[in-house]
Amino acid sequence: MLPAIAWLFNTIVDIVFWAVIINAILSWLFAFNVINAGNQFVGAVSRVLNAITEPLLRPFRKFIPPIGGVDLSPLVLLLALQFVRILVNEQLRALMYT
Repeated sequence: MLPAIAWLFNTIVDIVFWAVIINAILSWLFAFNVINAGNQFVGAVSRVLNAITEPLLRPFRKFIPPIGGVDLSPLVLLLALQFVRILVNEQLRALMYT
């Protein structure tokens, strides 16, 4: 049972991790007019990624101001996700071997 929980947790963290990275890249592409925000498909992908990442980024944005116009909150969120992943995996590993 615990390996399945570990797999599910790690999969969810991976999905959120990649959603944050893709959302950041997409925002840069919008900012430099590489892709058109008016495109229906691109707009839909952007809305889905924002719905996934914005609730997680909002608390970090309250405490981390943009530095030189660069939003560092996605980087801090990625570090926090990896930190939580390590903590949870270590706890699950300890439970599996006791």
